[in-house]
Amino acid sequence: MVRTEQDIKLEKKVSQTILASQQTPAVGEAGHTGEWRTKRPILHTEKCLVVKTGKLTCNLCWLYCPENTVSRSIPPKFNYDYCKGCGICATECPAHAIEMISEKEAPSCEGNEGGN
Repeated sequence: MVRTEQDIKLEKKVSQTILASQQTPAVGEAGHTGEWRTKRPILHTEKCLVVKTGKLTCNLCWLYCPENTVSRSIPPKFNYDYCKGCGICATECPAHAIEMISEKEAPSCEGNEGGN
């Protein structure tokens, strides 16, 4: 299949629309909403396509996160202050690089790994 100039323009428009729809987490009436999370996403960098390629190639975790708590970086990082532990990032990851673990099992020294 040959990509036409029209295809490229459409892809660019879709990409800009997706980026424009992203919001920035902020402290609201509910405070740091990650405090009531029961499961926490953990990234296994050895499996992550973004880390393996060194390019922002996949980032489905960032794209599908409903709370915008995954950074679009290499490697992706989670803002645990706002992550609610829904697990959508883990479900959407094609490389199965994100594991949801119980908050009780999370290492105590591990806190907010960056944010956006």
